[in-house]
Amino acid sequence: MLRSYVYATCTFLLLACSNTTEILVADASFSEEELEICMDVSCPEININYITVSGDEEISAVINDHVKNFIVEALYLGDETMPPSAKNIDEAAIQFVEMYRTHSAEFPDMQMEYFADIKVKETYKSKNLLSLRMNQYLFTGGAHGYGATSFTNFDLLTGMPIPIENLFKDYEAFEKFVEARFRRANDILENDSINSTGFWFEEDEFYLPEALGFTENSLIIIFNQYEVASYAAGPINLEIPIKEVSPFLAIQL
Repeated sequence: MLRSYVYATCTFLLLACSNTTEILVADASFSEEELEICMDVSCPEININYITVSGDEEISAVINDHVKNFIVEALYLGDETMPPSAKNIDEAAIQFVEMYRTHSAEFPDMQMEYFADIKVKETYKSKNLLSLRMNQYLFTGGAHGYGATSFTNFDLLTGMPIPIENLFKDYEAFEKFVEARFRRANDILENDSINSTGFWFEEDEFYLPEALGFTENSLIIIFNQYEVASYAAGPINLEIPIKEVSPFLAIQL
């Protein structure tokens, strides 16, 4: 009887493992040419390249919804105190075009060339983690456009984004480790102010940005323009080999 119970238990566990659905990532794209309102009247250029996830329905729905929301928010030109009303990428693109046309009508003597370039791509995937790099660049007039990069790291057992603090066993210790690498990369002596070479860290203290994600061999850290330096300085990138980061990680890659 005991032998039968053990066998049944093992069989159940094997079946449970074998029924684990693999998460699949596929490329997708969208442009203004797909909009009916752009068939006969010129529209601002909209280039969106992103990913869709399939496999486990619940996990896929969470990740796909996160990607969609990123794109919708990137295209939003409305009141910053109000959330976007668009329910999908098509609606968000239509609103972007309509806002362009409204601004063009209000200022007919000004040459306006709006442009949107949005990218979401997989940079790392294992059975536990999916890391997505999200880029947005919008030009809506003025001296230059607005661009930013972010990462979202998903727990593939739940589909939920992992807060940066939860990626590491000791977040403060990891932050100090990165600060040492940052100082070395930017020729800042250990005992000098972190802002001694012209950076803008608040209260003159180093901190990690929100843009932090993984590739097969590295941890990528990005300070976007205006975060800790001028626009002219461009994004500040730091790439650290995974083997050096591994002792700090609270997750299994």
